[in-house]
Amino acid sequence: MFVTPAYAQAAGGGAGASLMAQLPFFIAIFAIFYFLLIRPQQKKLKEHQAMVEALRRGDQVVTQGGVVGKVTKVRDDGEVEIEIAKDVNIRVIKHTIQTVRSKTEPAS
Repeated sequence: MFVTPAYAQAAGGGAGASLMAQLPFFIAIFAIFYFLLIRPQQKKLKEHQAMVEALRRGDQVVTQGGVVGKVTKVRDDGEVEIEIAKDVNIRVIKHTIQTVRSKTEPAS
């Protein structure tokens, strides 16, 4: 009584044409993602890597954990020693430094 009959659709050859019509939309979506998401992230990553490589003794830094301190030693193995209070030094990984608050002047 409440069942309606189901009819089979006719086989059509328009599947290729619809794919070609949708291709520009996929390309446009990828371009939007690239310029709004991927490219800014890559730029931010490059800036952070340059900041980490430019760390020197005497810089005031903030770690990702929120610890503020002064760089006392930059090690070659990817670590930095930071003084957070008088005679209290901690070692952190270079890439966990979030920002540099004040830079020291280069030695002449």
